[in-house]
This record gives sequence, C-alpha cells and structure tokens, in this order.
Amino acid sequence: MKTNQATINQVLWDACDTFRNTVDSSQYKDYILTMLFVKYLSDYYKEKLEEYKEKYGDKEDRIQKSLSREKFILDESCTFEYLYQNRNAENLGEIINSALEKIEEDNKTKLEGIFRSIDFNSEAMLGKTKERNALLKHLLQDFNNPKLDLRPSKLSGNDVIGDSYEYMIANFASDAGKKGGEFFTPSQVSRLIAKLVSPKSGSRIYDPTCGSGSLLIKASKEVPDENFQIYGQEKNGQTYALCRMNMFLHEIDDAKIEWGDTIRNPIHLEDGSLMKFDVVVANPPFSLDKWGADDAENDPYKRFVYGIPPKSKGDYAFVEHMVASANENGTVAVVLPHGVLFRGASEGKIRKGLIDDNYLDAVIGLPQNLFFGTGIPACILVFNKNKKTNDVILIDASKEFESGKNQNVLRDLDIEKIAETYKNRQDIEKYSHVASLEEIKENDYNLNIPRYVDTFEEEEPVDLNQIKADISKIEGELKDIQKEMDKYLDELGL
Repeated sequence: MKTNQATINQVLWDACDTFRNTVDSSQYKDYILTMLFVKYLSDYYKEKLEEYKEKYGDKEDRIQKSLSREKFILDESCTFEYLYQNRNAENLGEIINSALEKIEEDNKTKLEGIFRSIDFNSEAMLGKTKERNALLKHLLQDFNNPKLDLRPSKLSGNDVIGDSYEYMIANFASDAGKKGGEFFTPSQVSRLIAKLVSPKSGSRIYDPTCGSGSLLIKASKEVPDENFQIYGQEKNGQTYALCRMNMFLHEIDDAKIEWGDTIRNPIHLEDGSLMKFDVVVANPPFSLDKWGADDAENDPYKRFVYGIPPKSKGDYAFVEHMVASANENGTVAVVLPHGVLFRGASEGKIRKGLIDDNYLDAVIGLPQNLFFGTGIPACILVFNKNKKTNDVILIDASKEFESGKNQNVLRDLDIEKIAETYKNRQDIEKYSHVASLEEIKENDYNLNIPRYVDTFEEEEPVDLNQIKADISKIEGELKDIQKEMDKYLDELGL
C-alpha cells in the first residue's frame, strides 16, 4: 500500500502534540522537521540497502560501493532505527546530535552545516535531562508509526515527501503568528509569483531572502524541464537549515543556498561582482528597520544607484539589490507593502528612477490578510530589464479571494486571472489598467492603484417616497401589535 501525503501530514501533525504546551511552535518546528528529514534519509537508505543485498547477496564490497554512489551516505549509527533503539538511553540528546554531526561529515558537499542550528541536547530549549529524555523518546515513538513509511517505492508520488514538508512548514507558520511570516510565503502567493516570472529552460533563479525556500521551489516547477539552477540566501540560521532540507526533499540536490545578510554581505558573486540571474524573486521582511543604511553609501557592489532608502524602511534596499542582480534580460518579482507605491522623499526618488529607466512592468494589489503574521494588504512589483513596451500594467486583485479562518486565500481562478491579465496587458473595468509612462509622470510617479483603477461601486439611488411608505406601514403594524398585546394583558388582569 502506498503512503500518501495526507497520511504523512496527519502522522506528523499528531507528533507535534509531544511538544505543544512545552516548547513554542516557532522553535519546536526545527525538531519535528529535522526528525522528518532523518526519517526520510533512513528509509531511503534502508530501501537501497535491501535492493543491493538482493542484487549482490553476500558481496559486501559491491554493496558498499553501490551505496557510496547514492545521493548521500548514511552510517548505521545515523539511521532512525538506531536512534529508536537507543530511545531509553540517558544521553539520548547527545546520541541524536552525534548522528546529525556524522551525517554532515559524511555528506560534506551536500549537507555540511545543515544541522548547525539545531541542538537535541539543549537544556534551555528542551528542559533538564529527565524531561528532555522523555520528550525525545516520545518524539522517536511518534516517528516510529508504521504509517510513516518514507521509502521511495512506498510513496504515492514524486513530490509527496517534499509537499508534506511544505505542509508542516505552513502549519508552523500559521501557529507561530508574526514569527511565521519570517520563514514562509503562502503557497498560492508563491505560485502566482512563479507564473508572473515564467522561468524558462536553463534559467538561473535567485531569492535573496529565501526563507524556507517555498518561493524558489514553486518557481522551479514552472520550468518546462529539469534544466534550471537555484540560488538563495537567508539571514536566519535555523530557517537557512530548513531551506536546505526542503530543497533536498524536493530533489533539488544542487541548490546553492547560502547563510548570511544579503544587504550587508551578498554571497552570490562572480569575479567580485554580483552574480546575475534570469529570474529574481523575493518576499523580503516588510519595512525592515536597521537594514544597513550606514554601509549603503560605500556599497562595493554599486546596488543603490537610484538612491539610499530611509534607515527605518528597507523595502527599496531589497528592490535595488534584486534589480542589480538581474541580468540584461532578467525579470524580478517582489512582494512589498503598499507604502512603496506612494511614499516620498528618498523612496520617491528611487521609484522615479526605476520608472524612468522603464524597468517597472507591473503593480499588482493583493487581498489583505494573505500573509502569516500581518493582516495588511501587500502588492507585487514586477520589473523587466528588457521591456518591449513603454507602459506599466496596474492590477487591483484585492477583492477576489476566498475568506479563510486565519488567512485569506487566493484561489486557482484568482491566480490565473492575475497571470493572464498581466500576460495580455489588457484593461479590464474595475480590475486593471495599462498606464503609459506619461500618465504615471502626470501622477508625480505615485503608483497608488486607485489612481489608475477605479473600483468605486455606485450605490443605487435611494427612493425616499418608498422609504416613507415603508416606515408608515411598519408603524401601522406596530400599532396593531400593541392593540393585541393590550387585549391579552386585559384578559390576564394585568
């Protein structure tokens, strides 16, 4: 029987009960997702070992040689089975940490540093020895569920394990409140951005604030074949590790994900200059304070040619980095707060420069409450370094969505409508408008969408005579009811 994604999702979500009310979800996610990664590596290795034993019998050297050619190496002391056998050990946290360390050591080119931010022996996070051991033992028992069979031959599809990982990250993001928005872009927003940038075969795809990698993965799925290269950078060490695991579980084994502050220290370089990409996507932190303005004036990579953003709002710092990272035919799509469309001073100057150079291609207003941790509406700006037109399409997609309990959701039809409208560059009443550069200049480079897309709904005229008649009728009915009430009260002697 095949293991489907729903089954894995349920087992994993039930496993979270071990940590709930003990450790904050924004922190215990790392333990759950790391153990899922180890379980996957172990089940994969176990199946390959069985295959080679059946093929080569007792020829151990042939078996080991074949295993060494697999996409990773796993020592017996690193398998989930070994950890489970030691679930009652007094130093269980140390045993798990040692296994993770050896996995990294044996797979340096692919997995080095992937577990550096996770400590299964942390007293500060998991409590004193007795409590910590009990917690970890329960975790191993949860993952020992026979339904959680992650051997490749038992999975019902190629993306099952990767999509389950995404499911878990999304749920953790929802639970984590404001912190959740730091490491996860909602799936439907990622899909929309991926469709807007339309990566082609051979594309280099880059995300300078890649979080858990969902946006990069969705973009790669738009490539018509397997010919693409993924690049990303993430400032948070734990989120960087999640992204590395996420790529691996989606079988993007050659993704170039780096750890560091992109604005202060961009790592993807070529010959001392910024590496150039075909597609650049991001959902950077909104209006980031203390983003590195003090160093921007002497930026060695000459990213801030349109001006230096204000110290308290780093939105355009990411925009300028992304535009500078796109090659001469590159496309950029970035999620930002609406303030970037109309704020003045240095931001207004940057916006003017980007528009005058004819890089801005689209402004798309999104519904409110799409993102974890913030209910404010956001927008997507699309830039094209090789535009064929001298206009900008503005789309007001803020009214078309499905209401959710915690977050609103863009439906498939909403995503398709936005993508098609952008592609066809068409005016649609109360939805979209293609504005010439002259029109934008006449508006003093203010991109506030209502200036271009009139969504005002005229109210039906009020018939005062009808309202007066309705009021008279209601008053008459009230008098009749009062008479009936008086009659009943007389009969009761009240």
